[in-house]
Amino acid sequence: MTLPAPAPLADRLDGLLFFPVTAFGPDGALDLDTFRTHVRRGVEAGAAAVFVACGTGEFHALAPEEFRACVAAAVAEAAGRVPVVAGAGYGTALAVQYAALAEEAGADGLLAMPPYLVVADQAGLLRHYTALAAATPLDVVVYQRDNAVFTPETVVALARVPNIVGLKDGVGDLDLMQRIISAVRTELPGRPFRYFNGLPTAELTGLAYRGIGVTLYSSAVFAFAPEIALAFHRALADGDDATVTRLLDGFYRPLVDLRNKGRGYAVSLVKAGVRLRGLDVGGVRPPLSEPAPEHVEELAGLVERGLALLDGH
Repeated sequence: MTLPAPAPLADRLDGLLFFPVTAFGPDGALDLDTFRTHVRRGVEAGAAAVFVACGTGEFHALAPEEFRACVAAAVAEAAGRVPVVAGAGYGTALAVQYAALAEEAGADGLLAMPPYLVVADQAGLLRHYTALAAATPLDVVVYQRDNAVFTPETVVALARVPNIVGLKDGVGDLDLMQRIISAVRTELPGRPFRYFNGLPTAELTGLAYRGIGVTLYSSAVFAFAPEIALAFHRALADGDDATVTRLLDGFYRPLVDLRNKGRGYAVSLVKAGVRLRGLDVGGVRPPLSEPAPEHVEELAGLVERGLALLDGH
């Protein structure tokens, strides 16, 4: 019996997007068993997609064979229930190689991260991402951040590529995003191009992005407190702004204040949160460092407060 082909990635990205951390053992080696548990729990908790070996998953610190193993493990745990999207980055040649590894491992798509080191002009960025898309049959979401910030005209050109299906925004310039969305809508009417908020704690700006029609977002909190993340997501989608503001004021704003106390906390603090909730995913690899003990203690208190806000409601 021939199974039907899965729906296009753009049609399947609908809900809370889960970016799992990558688990390492006490010796620093990849711990696939724990990683699989982490992914499985996320899918069972209600994740709409798994973005594996991306920024939160320490893509920068993984060897190619580790990357492939993580993608394959995530695909196995998702078991077709939700799409699995893998990171791809560095220069064009290496990004193409990682795309091939992701395809071999069964991924449904790629999150194309900014090119390594260099600051390119718009023509160069367009060449990079179109070359990557041309080299893979996988659908591609382009990640806008740091040295890869696009004009509306460049995003229109990217959206013309059949397998470039979306843009993840890690910049937070709502004026730019509104102009990008308007340009693609005007130049490519009917094109199913997806946008999502990819700021480090996306919930904090969820109301603002919802105002320009961007409702998809990546949730780092989902990795360690899915109850809080899902409650916020439901409230935002349902227009329950009282719950949204209660969680913003009591949990998310203090969390962002804590995240801003250390470099790399967008990753290391998330891993600390996963450990606090009972799954030992290990520490972060260099060049990242572990959060200060007092900051981990503060995070534990914030998680308790966030859960109490749910119970109190």
